[in-house]
Amino acid sequence: MKRRNFIKTAGAVTAGVMFKGSEISAMSSRKANIPAKEITSMVKLGKTDLNVSRIGFGGIVVMNAEPETAANAVKFAIEKGINYFDVAPSYGNAEEKLGPALAPYRKDVYLACKSHLRDAKGTKKLLDESLEKLQTDHFDVYQLHGITDVEKDVKASFAKGGAMETILEAKKNGIIRYVGFSAHTPEAALAAMDLYDFDTIMYPVNFCTHFNSRHEEAALAEAKKRGMGIIALKTMAWQKWQNDEDKKKYPKCWYMPLDDPEKARLALSWTLEQGANIAIPPGEEALFRLCVSNLPRAGKLSAQETKILSDLAAESEPIFTA
Repeated sequence: MKRRNFIKTAGAVTAGVMFKGSEISAMSSRKANIPAKEITSMVKLGKTDLNVSRIGFGGIVVMNAEPETAANAVKFAIEKGINYFDVAPSYGNAEEKLGPALAPYRKDVYLACKSHLRDAKGTKKLLDESLEKLQTDHFDVYQLHGITDVEKDVKASFAKGGAMETILEAKKNGIIRYVGFSAHTPEAALAAMDLYDFDTIMYPVNFCTHFNSRHEEAALAEAKKRGMGIIALKTMAWQKWQNDEDKKKYPKCWYMPLDDPEKARLALSWTLEQGANIAIPPGEEALFRLCVSNLPRAGKLSAQETKILSDLAAESEPIFTA
């Protein structure tokens, strides 16, 4: 479906897909209100009105955590000035864990969620369940999750009865403020941007995939042209797991992460240099804390530091290829 035709018809929701609750008033004027002295670094998220922390909190950090552990992880993030929290129904029980832990701070932070389903009815159900589990009446950003295949993910979501019908109706009703997507292939990302004027993109912005295949270049170039907020994934990813034994150290990571503080700092610096507004660390709490501690040290890389990353990538097996 061409973008101009989709926008004309997308307001009509599939039969039976209706929303509960009233419109959120004055939502566009709401700002996150973290005390200034705690803010490590803030930046405008693309063309949105969200002023966000350079590091975001990925919900997988609290997946399977005890309530007190989840509460402490969120409290740590808040104290470090983090005001962007991201989660998804497909992250195990992360929504159930994050909701109560984030509740005391909800009015002062931005909360993003996603749908991995491609149909309107299924996405409506996920959206309602996510709102309930996360103890909120709206999402600041809501995304098509994990689009990879143009036909199965992108076109299916934009077809009649597709997920975008639900998402745009929720936006119209004030339940969603901004609309984005997460993608792992440039083909899917570019196809999605051609069909709708998205506010944000989540995409792997990783030194290893860059030096091996320039994996992020086309998607990021188009997103920047459109003024989209860029949320970087896999900033501390190194390469594919080399053996099963190594996986036991970081069971929440499907890839081998960088856990050396200096290499992690270089990787984070590189990601932010590419124009990412937000970097989402790996789902392991120890790696999340490492990323947060490295933010004040992150900065423009020297030629020598860039070469360190390039050499590291040359001897690694990247998690994504062109």
